[in-house]
Amino acid sequence: MSSTTELLKGAAELFPGEVVTQAHVRHLDLPSGAGRFALITLDNGLDHTKPTTFGPQSLANLDAAIDQVEKEASEGTITGVGITGKPFIFAVGADLKGVELLGRHEDALAIGKGGHDVFRRLSGLAVPTFAYYNGAAMGGGVEVGLHCSYRTVSTAIPAFSLPEVFLGLVPGWGGCALLPNLIGADRAVSVIIENSLNQNRQLKGKQVYELGIADAIFEGADFLEQSLIWTAAVLKGELAVERPEIDRGEGWDAAVARGRAIADSKVHGAAPAAYRALDIIAAAKDGDLSVGFDAEDQALADLIMGGELRSGIYAFNLVQKRAKRPAGAPDKNLARPVTKVGVVGAGLMASQLALLFLRRLEVPVVLTDIDQERVDKGVGYVHAEIEKLLGKGRINQDKANRLKGLVSGVLDKAEGFADADFIIEAVFEEIGVKQQVFAEVEAVAPAHAILATNTSSLSVTEMASKLKNPERVVGFHFFNPVAILPLLEIVRGEQTDDASLATAFGVARKLKKTAVLVKDAPAFVVNRILTRFMGEIQNVIDEGTPVEVAEKAVEPLGLPMSPLVLLELVGPAIGLHVSETLNRSFPERFTVSQNLAAVVKAGKRGFYVYDSGAPVLDPEVAALLKQGDTVLTEEQTRDRVLDAVAQEIGLMLEEGVVAEAQDIDLCLITGAGWPFHLGGITPYLDREGVSQRVNGKPFLAQGVASVPA
Repeated sequence: MSSTTELLKGAAELFPGEVVTQAHVRHLDLPSGAGRFALITLDNGLDHTKPTTFGPQSLANLDAAIDQVEKEASEGTITGVGITGKPFIFAVGADLKGVELLGRHEDALAIGKGGHDVFRRLSGLAVPTFAYYNGAAMGGGVEVGLHCSYRTVSTAIPAFSLPEVFLGLVPGWGGCALLPNLIGADRAVSVIIENSLNQNRQLKGKQVYELGIADAIFEGADFLEQSLIWTAAVLKGELAVERPEIDRGEGWDAAVARGRAIADSKVHGAAPAAYRALDIIAAAKDGDLSVGFDAEDQALADLIMGGELRSGIYAFNLVQKRAKRPAGAPDKNLARPVTKVGVVGAGLMASQLALLFLRRLEVPVVLTDIDQERVDKGVGYVHAEIEKLLGKGRINQDKANRLKGLVSGVLDKAEGFADADFIIEAVFEEIGVKQQVFAEVEAVAPAHAILATNTSSLSVTEMASKLKNPERVVGFHFFNPVAILPLLEIVRGEQTDDASLATAFGVARKLKKTAVLVKDAPAFVVNRILTRFMGEIQNVIDEGTPVEVAEKAVEPLGLPMSPLVLLELVGPAIGLHVSETLNRSFPERFTVSQNLAAVVKAGKRGFYVYDSGAPVLDPEVAALLKQGDTVLTEEQTRDRVLDAVAQEIGLMLEEGVVAEAQDIDLCLITGAGWPFHLGGITPYLDREGVSQRVNGKPFLAQGVASVPA
């Protein structure tokens, strides 16, 4: 029994739930007399939509298949070896369900070494090896192909990536060492660092080929057949694969420096994975793969035992699993069909909502507003966006015409909403205005119609309180930009019934949004947490701490943007309005910054100007600021801000605003772009000891987003 087999056998005991991947070997005669060929197919025996992953037993199965073809290659009975996947899926990397259960550094090291030991055997065979990327390939699925001599890719491939840095790992089975030596350091940095830190951006088949990762590209319909014809030509010497010379001088160093700048801009040094990956890429400059593989093993083991990876897996599970089964959602069978949608308002937010409903539901959508000019502008916006989709090839002309025909605008609510099943308002954020709108809508809408509000902070219960049928009012809070941010806070008012709520969740699923059930509490989840967070930043600035110190204090969280840049994106006026709303509800915790009020009154759109390309405090804003003489350090500011956030989350959980801390994190990840490497916010607060300091206990149990006890 080989040392690799022993290693994998021991590790397999740590992966009790592994969905085992088989590695089937079949033989075929290549065309044009290129000889007998061995093809390894990865298949986990599940339906074609289920991903194929690598755990210890799966790696052992591949190892056994390589034993067989290695013997045949040494005997001269085959001329080459290929590896491919089941239909539509090549392989998507390590079995994360097992990785999060690992509790010892030596176990984590064994997983890294096991993958390396198996995959690198492909490059050591006595015959050329070929990877045929026929479907989705991620992580270890990409890396097993990098160990082969040649690669082909399908034009139909839906997703191709090395997402490890996004999750808090490094490509640890050859990716960091092999990829830069194949396509150059700069392109490798784009794939390993830049794409990962841009919300795990995926590559399509054409991009994989253009980057030089694949040597040939073929249509999906007959991909394997064409790949084998190409393979035969390579083996017979009729086709020579040429690859560009790699710049191992200043270009390599510049690429690594670019990667560090990207990492700094995204995580600000707060998460180690990107920097560990860049260290390995830098060390791979001289082409010594063995040193690179050893460094990958060590980095992988260190990161598996660290908090970032555990938080990354936790976040991944939230988005991929919890989001599909919202806590507290009613029986979906209670949902009523929605065959027409009404939108009250025709401004930018309302128009974005109309476009979303139109594209996802493909039912008639009608907008109303107070004058024809606004209605026409709203419908015109939707038409223009459809034209953009047509121009980009996202839809064809027939669909563009059909969608345009489904959207309309009217002034008379009775005319527009008499047969609507779902009506959402997106008007001015003032309770009296919204109550009036709902009264007008209730008077003309059918009895079964859902009345939804896109309010960001107002009480859904109060909004419905003057209606004859308040049970059909539900909060439907989207986040801007509507087309991009996945979160949809679904708010249950005190009288909202199960059928209305079930219909709301049904619509959310069709809109492809991540729906979280939220209690009707001031500002709900994301805005309440962000307002407390931003409010504490504003407080320390108002008290005397310099703006740059307050901003820099929270950089270790690795947030997508600084607090005041976020405020600029949201809009100072909206930020002020939400803080005023929360101040009325919780005056002891939520303050209203007089400096922010002055900025809004002056008509300023933010705290910064960008004349030099970088944010610089606007001199006019600086002149407006009235500060005290209490100056805090970065550490003091950070502690104060995090303590405030931990307190607010603790109170929200006590109030039952959401079912569990996991829903808080899911909301922040999908609604505010909170980093995956933090797992949202509660794992970070637990890991830094803030939860214990403020609330006397962690938010999550040991082993949830952390190393098992």
